[in-house]
Amino acid sequence: MTVALVDYGAGNLTSVIKALHAVGADVRVVAGVDGLAGADALVVPGVGNFAATASLGPEWRSAVLAAIDRGLPTLGICLGMQWLFDGSAEAPETPGLGLIAGRCFRLEGDVKVPHVGWNTLDRPARPSRLFDGVASGASAYFTHSYAAPLVDDTAATTTHAVPFSAAVERGRVFGVQFHPEK
Repeated sequence: MTVALVDYGAGNLTSVIKALHAVGADVRVVAGVDGLAGADALVVPGVGNFAATASLGPEWRSAVLAAIDRGLPTLGICLGMQWLFDGSAEAPETPGLGLIAGRCFRLEGDVKVPHVGWNTLDRPARPSRLFDGVASGASAYFTHSYAAPLVDDTAATTTHAVPFSAAVERGRVFGVQFHPEK
Protein backbone atom coordinates (compact mmCIF):
# COMPACT_ATOMS: atom_id res chain seq x y z
CA MET A 1 0.00 0.00 0.00
CA THR A 2 1.34 3.42 -0.96
CA VAL A 3 0.43 6.24 1.41
CA ALA A 4 0.71 9.85 0.24
CA LEU A 5 1.88 11.86 3.26
CA VAL A 6 1.18 15.56 2.76
CA ASP A 7 4.10 17.88 3.53
CA TYR A 8 2.78 21.42 3.94
CA GLY A 9 5.50 22.52 6.31
CA ALA A 10 3.66 21.85 9.56
CA GLY A 11 3.77 18.09 9.91
CA ASN A 12 5.51 15.69 12.20
CA LEU A 13 6.66 13.77 9.14
CA THR A 14 9.50 11.71 10.61
CA SER A 15 7.44 10.04 13.34
CA VAL A 16 4.49 9.46 10.99
CA ILE A 17 6.78 7.92 8.36
CA LYS A 18 8.28 5.57 10.97
CA ALA A 19 4.82 4.54 12.17
CA LEU A 20 3.55 3.90 8.64
CA HIS A 21 6.65 1.86 7.79
CA ALA A 22 6.12 -0.14 11.01
CA VAL A 23 2.71 -1.26 9.73
CA GLY A 24 4.10 -2.14 6.29
CA ALA A 25 3.11 0.90 4.23
CA ASP A 26 5.21 2.46 1.50
CA VAL A 27 5.26 6.20 2.14
CA ARG A 28 5.49 8.93 -0.47
CA VAL A 29 5.95 12.41 0.97
CA VAL A 30 4.09 14.83 -1.30
CA ALA A 31 4.34 18.60 -1.42
CA GLY A 32 2.07 19.10 -4.44
CA VAL A 33 -1.28 17.72 -5.54
CA ASP A 34 0.35 15.75 -8.36
CA GLY A 35 1.80 13.49 -5.67
CA LEU A 36 -1.66 12.15 -4.88
CA ALA A 37 -1.80 10.23 -8.18
CA GLY A 38 -1.49 6.49 -7.66
CA ALA A 39 -1.70 6.65 -3.87
CA ASP A 40 -3.74 4.02 -2.05
CA ALA A 41 -4.31 6.26 0.98
CA LEU A 42 -3.75 9.83 2.11
CA VAL A 43 -2.46 11.16 5.45
CA VAL A 44 -2.56 14.84 6.42
CA PRO A 45 -0.43 15.27 9.57
CA GLY A 46 0.15 18.48 11.42
CA VAL A 47 1.47 20.27 14.44
CA GLY A 48 1.37 23.94 15.31
CA ASN A 49 -0.92 26.79 14.36
CA PHE A 50 -4.01 26.35 12.16
CA ALA A 51 -2.70 29.19 9.95
CA ALA A 52 -0.10 26.72 8.62
CA THR A 53 -2.92 24.96 6.75
CA ALA A 54 -3.30 28.08 4.57
CA SER A 55 -0.69 26.51 2.29
CA LEU A 56 -3.32 23.82 1.61
CA GLY A 57 -5.21 26.31 -0.53
CA PRO A 58 -7.97 25.86 -3.11
CA GLU A 59 -5.95 23.51 -5.34
CA TRP A 60 -5.26 21.19 -2.40
CA ARG A 61 -8.84 21.37 -1.14
CA SER A 62 -10.19 20.48 -4.60
CA ALA A 63 -7.70 17.63 -5.06
CA VAL A 64 -8.31 16.15 -1.61
CA LEU A 65 -12.10 16.38 -1.95
CA ALA A 66 -11.89 14.72 -5.39
CA ALA A 67 -9.70 11.94 -3.95
CA ILE A 68 -12.18 11.43 -1.12
CA ASP A 69 -15.04 11.29 -3.65
CA ARG A 70 -13.09 8.55 -5.46
CA GLY A 71 -12.97 6.60 -2.19
CA LEU A 72 -9.34 7.24 -1.20
CA PRO A 73 -8.97 6.43 2.51
CA THR A 74 -7.87 9.64 4.24
CA LEU A 75 -6.53 10.27 7.73
CA GLY A 76 -6.00 13.65 9.36
CA ILE A 77 -3.73 13.67 12.41
CA CYS A 78 -3.95 16.45 15.04
CA LEU A 79 -3.90 19.70 13.04
CA GLY A 80 -4.69 17.54 9.99
CA MET A 81 -7.94 16.45 11.68
CA GLN A 82 -8.83 20.04 12.52
CA TRP A 83 -8.29 20.92 8.84
CA LEU A 84 -11.15 18.54 7.94
CA PHE A 85 -13.54 21.02 9.61
CA ASP A 86 -14.75 24.42 8.35
CA GLY A 87 -12.01 26.24 10.25
CA SER A 88 -10.64 27.19 13.64
CA ALA A 89 -10.81 30.08 16.08
CA GLU A 90 -7.01 29.89 16.12
CA ALA A 91 -6.82 31.40 12.61
CA PRO A 92 -10.35 32.55 11.72
CA GLU A 93 -9.36 33.82 8.27
CA THR A 94 -7.92 30.42 7.23
CA PRO A 95 -10.51 28.05 5.79
CA GLY A 96 -10.44 24.35 6.52
CA LEU A 97 -11.37 21.62 4.08
CA GLY A 98 -15.04 22.02 5.02
CA LEU A 99 -15.77 18.30 4.88
CA ILE A 100 -17.11 18.34 8.44
CA ALA A 101 -19.25 21.24 9.61
CA GLY A 102 -18.01 23.11 12.65
CA ARG A 103 -15.14 25.23 13.89
CA CYS A 104 -12.36 24.18 16.22
CA PHE A 105 -12.16 26.06 19.51
CA ARG A 106 -9.52 26.88 22.12
CA LEU A 107 -9.50 24.64 25.17
CA GLU A 108 -10.24 26.70 28.27
CA GLY A 109 -11.16 26.13 31.84
CA ASP A 110 -9.46 25.07 35.01
CA VAL A 111 -6.90 22.92 33.18
CA LYS A 112 -3.41 23.35 31.77
CA VAL A 113 -3.33 24.36 28.11
CA PRO A 114 -1.88 23.00 25.94
CA HIS A 115 -3.34 19.61 26.70
CA VAL A 116 -0.24 17.40 26.68
CA GLY A 117 -0.12 13.76 27.68
CA TRP A 118 -2.15 10.59 27.77
CA ASN A 119 -5.92 10.75 28.06
CA THR A 120 -8.72 8.23 27.73
CA LEU A 121 -10.96 7.80 24.71
CA ASP A 122 -14.69 7.45 25.22
CA ARG A 123 -16.64 5.81 22.46
CA PRO A 124 -20.15 6.89 21.50
CA ALA A 125 -22.60 4.13 20.64
CA ARG A 126 -22.15 4.64 16.88
CA PRO A 127 -20.20 1.98 14.98
CA SER A 128 -16.65 2.86 13.95
CA ARG A 129 -14.27 1.02 11.63
CA LEU A 130 -11.39 3.05 13.04
CA PHE A 131 -12.04 1.85 16.58
CA ASP A 132 -13.26 -1.67 15.84
CA GLY A 133 -11.77 -3.78 18.61
CA VAL A 134 -10.63 -0.77 20.68
CA ALA A 135 -12.35 -0.56 24.04
CA SER A 136 -13.78 2.63 25.42
CA GLY A 137 -11.30 3.89 27.99
CA ALA A 138 -8.21 3.12 25.87
CA SER A 139 -5.55 5.84 26.12
CA ALA A 140 -4.02 8.05 23.45
CA TYR A 141 -1.35 10.75 23.47
CA PHE A 142 -2.48 14.36 22.95
CA THR A 143 -0.65 17.63 22.49
CA HIS A 144 -2.87 20.55 21.42
CA SER A 145 -4.51 23.80 22.49
CA TYR A 146 -7.46 23.76 20.07
CA ALA A 147 -10.04 21.02 19.66
CA ALA A 148 -12.81 19.96 17.33
CA PRO A 149 -16.44 20.19 18.46
CA LEU A 150 -18.65 17.19 19.07
CA VAL A 151 -20.43 16.39 15.79
CA ASP A 152 -22.46 13.57 14.26
CA ASP A 153 -19.18 12.19 12.82
CA THR A 154 -17.50 11.96 16.24
CA ALA A 155 -16.06 8.46 16.66
CA ALA A 156 -14.39 9.05 20.05
CA THR A 157 -14.37 11.81 22.64
CA THR A 158 -11.96 13.00 25.28
CA THR A 159 -12.46 15.53 28.04
CA HIS A 160 -9.94 18.19 29.01
CA ALA A 161 -12.10 20.72 30.88
CA VAL A 162 -14.74 20.15 28.19
CA PRO A 163 -15.53 17.17 25.97
CA PHE A 164 -14.31 17.36 22.37
CA SER A 165 -13.93 15.11 19.34
CA ALA A 166 -10.85 12.98 19.85
CA ALA A 167 -11.63 11.27 16.54
CA VAL A 168 -14.05 11.68 13.67
CA GLU A 169 -15.11 9.25 10.99
CA ARG A 170 -17.17 9.72 7.84
CA GLY A 171 -17.08 6.91 5.32
CA ARG A 172 -13.42 6.40 4.44
CA VAL A 173 -12.31 9.68 6.03
CA PHE A 174 -10.87 9.56 9.53
CA GLY A 175 -9.39 12.18 11.80
CA VAL A 176 -7.68 11.87 15.16
CA GLN A 177 -6.75 14.72 17.49
CA PHE A 178 -4.26 12.47 19.24
CA HIS A 179 -0.96 11.21 17.84
CA PRO A 180 -1.32 7.54 16.84
CA GLU A 181 2.34 7.52 15.77
CA LYS A 182 3.28 7.78 19.46
